[in-house]
Amino acid sequence: MPYRDAWDVQEALFAEAIADKIALRKEGGDTGFTRNHLLLVEHPPVYTLGKSGLMENLLLSEDELGTRGIEFFRINRGGDITFHGPGQIVGYPILDLDQFFTDIHRYLRTLEEAVILTLAEYGIIGGRIEGLTGVWIEPEIESRARKICALGVKCSRWVTMHGFAFNVNTDLSYFEHIVPCGIDDKAVSSMKEELGREVDINEVQDKVLKHLGDLFAWEALHQE
Repeated sequence: MPYRDAWDVQEALFAEAIADKIALRKEGGDTGFTRNHLLLVEHPPVYTLGKSGLMENLLLSEDELGTRGIEFFRINRGGDITFHGPGQIVGYPILDLDQFFTDIHRYLRTLEEAVILTLAEYGIIGGRIEGLTGVWIEPEIESRARKICALGVKCSRWVTMHGFAFNVNTDLSYFEHIVPCGIDDKAVSSMKEELGREVDINEVQDKVLKHLGDLFAWEALHQE
């Protein structure tokens, strides 16, 4: 799905959830009936820059972007610049955290954990680096740490949007034209790079979905 189209869908669902929360509170009800959504997509090649990101972390001119067929968007999530493209699972949870836990740091760690658990099923050990978001390979060895999943979110009234980008079979050459996430001393990787072979992206997506469901207990939500 083109990035602009997915962003429009997110914005509509995000606005709907916030409007529902406001209406329910005015009526004296709780927030238990706002709807939650998870979009899982692949995008054509696109660079996105978060609201606090720096333009100098994009190393291509507008003309070069056009020649290479890469789109660019400055968007309203946290974080700096990243790449989305074929072979990458991009997840956009539009969740009312009032129904789960009102802790944005815990939310980010939960998204990371779903990816870490998925990687483990393929024999890849993923982890975290203190002070940085995302999932990393060999995070304990600074000179070898490489990011396999980037995170960037927006949250208002405890409703989330944007999310994570998980490199499965991603063409990593696209990252050579940016300073990924504004971090210039860390590499980027993918499951294909780590395993030396392509992976069934639909299978990986199913595993990510299962782990997210378990971690957020979606099946149990609203059940008495």
